[in-house]
Amino acid sequence: MAPVAVTPYVPRLLDATLEALLAALPAVMVVGPRGCGKTTSARRLVRSVVRLDREREAAPFRDDPDDLLRSLEPPVLLDEWQLVPGILAAVKRAVDDHVDGASYVLTGSVRAELLEASWAATGRVVRLIQWGLSERELAGRADAPSFFDVLFDGDIDDLRMPAEPPTLRDYVDLALRGTYPDVALQPSASIRRRWLAAYVDQLVIRDASRADEQRDPVRLRRYLVAVASNTAGVVEHKTIFDAAGVSRMTGVAYDSVLDLLFVAAQVPAWHSNRLNRLTRSPKRYLTDAALVGPLLSVDARAVLRDGDLLGRVVDTFVLSQLRPEAEASDRSILFSHLRLDRGEHEVDLIAEAADGTVVAIEIKSAAAPTLDDAVHLRWLRDRLGDQFRAGVLLHTGPRPFRLDERIHALPIATIWGPRRAV
Repeated sequence: MAPVAVTPYVPRLLDATLEALLAALPAVMVVGPRGCGKTTSARRLVRSVVRLDREREAAPFRDDPDDLLRSLEPPVLLDEWQLVPGILAAVKRAVDDHVDGASYVLTGSVRAELLEASWAATGRVVRLIQWGLSERELAGRADAPSFFDVLFDGDIDDLRMPAEPPTLRDYVDLALRGTYPDVALQPSASIRRRWLAAYVDQLVIRDASRADEQRDPVRLRRYLVAVASNTAGVVEHKTIFDAAGVSRMTGVAYDSVLDLLFVAAQVPAWHSNRLNRLTRSPKRYLTDAALVGPLLSVDARAVLRDGDLLGRVVDTFVLSQLRPEAEASDRSILFSHLRLDRGEHEVDLIAEAADGTVVAIEIKSAAAPTLDDAVHLRWLRDRLGDQFRAGVLLHTGPRPFRLDERIHALPIATIWGPRRAV
């Protein structure tokens, strides 16, 4: 039998942050989608690893987690901690008792703060979100400045294109390939398709039941299909509920489960006392555009033939690249979208820093945007004044250029292209 090839570690955007936090604090939690690489990143920094998804390792921790924690050489990685929720309280007690030299990394595939019964570490555990492999990480540029730091600092000319600019087909292929390391690093398209189909199966059959035992896999899959059909859209809750054939109560519960598992997310509507008549409806997204493939039974050719689906896939893919950029920034960036209640103006994404300044982003699948495509960005700039740091129209063409004052047309690939300032 041939030896199994070992895939080299791909440096992640959060590596330096995680290492710094673990050196300074007693406990760090890394959460994110299943299979996004949390464990691989964390185990490089620890001496002891406990896999709580393995029953033989989990069982003793259900009986006496405090004693077992004391027996491990720190730093300690507690992987999939949510499967033994009591371990979080044991970490809290160890932190409160100031055990000498004790430090812990907890990794899991659920949003811990939503599990109210087990969330015993408020104020004691710092949380990071690890998303899937971004194109910048795959390009080997994890140590470059965050895309958002460049935009907020006004250094847009520092953004450059990769040596080989992607085409529209390339962007769709990247979107449907996915950000999960097991598929992002897999050269075979056939294997990637099968892996993603199996991921969806496991999600609706096993992962969701771990988060909520009352979920029906058949109806949850239908709900996921409805979300995939409307990803990157502002759509009424009832539209999704009706498309999936579920009641409002069931739909709300499914939304919570999918958010809990980092599979789908709602980007809230932006609010400002400078603007009137803003809608309050959120935008819905799959967190990885690749899930559109198995859920809607489409490939790149089918996406390219459907203008509406093409726009949704590109928009969803771009947000999957921007989430890790925001997490890597020290600006505490929050995402929202903007839309007037009559639809006269809308902006795909508002990235707001802690000081209240914003970068507004429009996403187009067109290759040659014009000034007319930036009408909503110009409108927002004129109303926000100095609060508006930059407007960016992300497009599928090969060239960055200035559209207007503080408004730039940037190819999507500048998110992961070389940075002039390092």
